[in-house]
Amino acid sequence: MPRPGGRRWAGRLRRGGSLARRVLVGPLTDTTAPVAPDALANRRRFTLRRGAAGRGGTAVAGRPGRSEPAGDLLDLVDLVPASPAIPAPAGPVPTSGLNIPLLPGERTVGRRIRFAIVNGCTLASLALGLAAIFLATEAGDLQAAAMCLIACVVFDGLDGALARRLRVASPFGAQMDSLADMCSFGIAAPVVVHVVLADEAAAIVTAPACALVAICAAIRLARFNVSPKDGRFFSGVPTTMVAAVLALGTLIAPSAPVGLQIAAVVLLALAMVSSFPYVKLARLLRLPPWVLVLPVVGAFIDYQVTFAVVVLAYLVSGPVLWVRNRATA
Repeated sequence: MPRPGGRRWAGRLRRGGSLARRVLVGPLTDTTAPVAPDALANRRRFTLRRGAAGRGGTAVAGRPGRSEPAGDLLDLVDLVPASPAIPAPAGPVPTSGLNIPLLPGERTVGRRIRFAIVNGCTLASLALGLAAIFLATEAGDLQAAAMCLIACVVFDGLDGALARRLRVASPFGAQMDSLADMCSFGIAAPVVVHVVLADEAAAIVTAPACALVAICAAIRLARFNVSPKDGRFFSGVPTTMVAAVLALGTLIAPSAPVGLQIAAVVLLALAMVSSFPYVKLARLLRLPPWVLVLPVVGAFIDYQVTFAVVVLAYLVSGPVLWVRNRATA
């Protein structure tokens, strides 16, 4: 049976449409369908006081089962969800497509085995990163920790090469690789460096420098995931290369002042988030043979100085290429 004054309240609701839209935040339900009594008990009863629609009245939430005079209040039961703070989904809830396959394409046994091998390399890199942390902090074996970091670099390069070679590259594998890189290169590498420098400098100096490596590694990996890929250059020094430099520096143990070592750590961290173009390793191998022989010869003369010169030359190459590109643009 229609409520008394229905036409009058309908006109008021039309005039106060903005308020009605704010109150009716849930999906409309079929008011002609039967409603169970226990369902009404669990709902909050929303009402509009007389004049709320057209003259700035207020919406009132009453207790379940509370009754109001029909002439003064307009019931909105079944028009507002039980929890207005949680919006209802805009459309029907999907029942399919929630289970995204980790390996797109053909799901044969052979491809699954190859997929497992590739991701096993990624997980091996992650596990070796954790091992480096444990060896450095618990056992104090810095040489073994540095070797674990170098093994992380090897497995990191191996999983990508195998994924392309075996044709099992996937978005899941890319995300797994980034998470493993953050663990091995963004966390394990600075932890090992912090332990190395702990005996030579105060933690108030070494801790911020190593924390900066972790922060810049996270930014670098996130930016790499969302940026277009360039087959020739990196935008900033990759985290893998920074971790390799830190690990080799731990093994070589260059006889340099601790202040210079901390400055080198900070410089490597900032180089990761820079926008300077750095040549990829595959292009470096295409340099003239005499250029590649020079570091080998220098290693026999003084490997510590040669290591520092090679790292510094690569860091400087980014700004040089950036200036060159701007001059020729």
